[in-house]
Amino acid sequence: MKIVTWNINGIRTFRSGIKKALDSLDADIICVQETKVTRDLLDERTAIVDGYNSYFSYSRGRSGYSGVATYCKDQATPCAAEEGLTGLLTSHDGAVKCYGDHAEFSNEELQLLDNEGRAVITQHRITCQGGTQLITVINVYCPRADPEKPERKQFKLQFYKLLQSRAEAILKSGSHVIVLGDVNTSHRPIDHCDPSEIDDFEENPGRKWLNGFLHCNQDDQDRKDEDMTEEHEAPLNQSGGGKFVDMFRFFHSTRPNAFTCWSTMTGARQTNYGTRIDYIFADCQLAKDKFVAADIMPEVEGSDHCPVWGQLSCTLLPNPKPPPFCTQYLPEFAGKQQKLSRFLVKMDQKIPQPSPREELPLSQEEEERRENVNPSGRGEKRPADSALPKGKKTKTTKPQGNLLAFFKPKTVNVVSSIESTDKRCENNVNQGEVNSIPKPLVKHRVTDTAGVCSSSASKEDRHTIKVDSSTSQFLTPTSDAKKGSVFWKSVLKGPPPAPCCKIHGEPCVLRTVKKEGPNIGKQFFVCARPQGHASNPEARCNFFAWVEKK
Repeated sequence: MKIVTWNINGIRTFRSGIKKALDSLDADIICVQETKVTRDLLDERTAIVDGYNSYFSYSRGRSGYSGVATYCKDQATPCAAEEGLTGLLTSHDGAVKCYGDHAEFSNEELQLLDNEGRAVITQHRITCQGGTQLITVINVYCPRADPEKPERKQFKLQFYKLLQSRAEAILKSGSHVIVLGDVNTSHRPIDHCDPSEIDDFEENPGRKWLNGFLHCNQDDQDRKDEDMTEEHEAPLNQSGGGKFVDMFRFFHSTRPNAFTCWSTMTGARQTNYGTRIDYIFADCQLAKDKFVAADIMPEVEGSDHCPVWGQLSCTLLPNPKPPPFCTQYLPEFAGKQQKLSRFLVKMDQKIPQPSPREELPLSQEEEERRENVNPSGRGEKRPADSALPKGKKTKTTKPQGNLLAFFKPKTVNVVSSIESTDKRCENNVNQGEVNSIPKPLVKHRVTDTAGVCSSSASKEDRHTIKVDSSTSQFLTPTSDAKKGSVFWKSVLKGPPPAPCCKIHGEPCVLRTVKKEGPNIGKQFFVCARPQGHASNPEARCNFFAWVEKK
């Protein structure tokens, strides 16, 4: 049995195809966070993947925010599944249950903690030497504590407490428990690229919670490598009384620079200047008896996080059918057409269903592809004009042209200017001669109106005028336009020239302050290299210069 967790930073990370991406991870249970998908944006190709059954949790308040999803292979179909940690979002059979003690939470707090779509729980049956057991996988995306918003710090701690209460309640019921996902807190100094820059590193409330949630015993100390330094040994000696184990540190207790998240704004992944905030936690008994390996996958790109995987020695027993929370049972994906009256009137539950399954609705991508193939709707019969009431005419719409037609040069037909030119030409010849010559019906097509009909031109040329397109007033800019462009260039100077940093002698990059404060909107120059540790010569130097306003 193999499990994977990955903060994908948007479901669009799977641009090459969701099935291809899931297959490449080669796991039975794949938990993703920060899908940024709400139910109205979830399409069929994302929800229904061949060979998998999926379970989604969405944000109720903000579109394109938060969200988690769990994909299980068909041979790992869970026996129970539900959304959220509180049980308030569960109104169906097949739930995991065991919600723990919520005495210290108000009803409003519980509702808010589950409204952001941060948890999906699936429960599976496994076979071991001792027989059949249950294992519960809690997929979470823990909140980030925004320094500018003190209320989010409290929200994050409340979420931690609720998560621990639920996990321990399920563990107490007799099931093994795995908690995995983006926890948004680096546990030890070894899990941070530069802990010395953080004041009171050990006093962080999130780290204190992790100390109480995780368990450290002498067996873990025995797994340490021989080359472990005293700097790394000290924090791991601080044992906690929790019921769960950090599986990566269980197998790699002293590996340095093992990070799972990097800043994309500063290019910190190039210098491995990051943090480890994505975890797989397992209860102590499961970690000791069933886990055989765990590691991170920094080579997998596509997000500002990388996947984390764990391998167990047990075998999954698939359930005959997915639980009711499975995405395939949603009406929009079940292949059943809904009527408007279904939302307004209480319907009879014994309505016979048609035997053949109706065609599934097309995804948004397929609809757009169909419209591009047949943009004008050719091949569809139009209603006859005779069927319309008399006196009413239908507007005939021209078929939409090819997109390339908008980029081709258009031929300019100038009729009025040609007529005026003809009149000037006719004034230069004998009136009787003009009357004796039949005027041919020629559609004048010219590329310029700057030409003048001369008296030496032939009679045929007087009606069809050809001029040099190089002097066209329509296709080439006039001298006034050139003067205008010079004027605007003198007014709009553009960005200031970039200075070179003192250490590398390379051109700097221009940045703008976006943080609220007295300097918001101001511009400055910094070294163009990616962010990294001060001891790394390939990383960004400390050059900084404000842009002076002239």
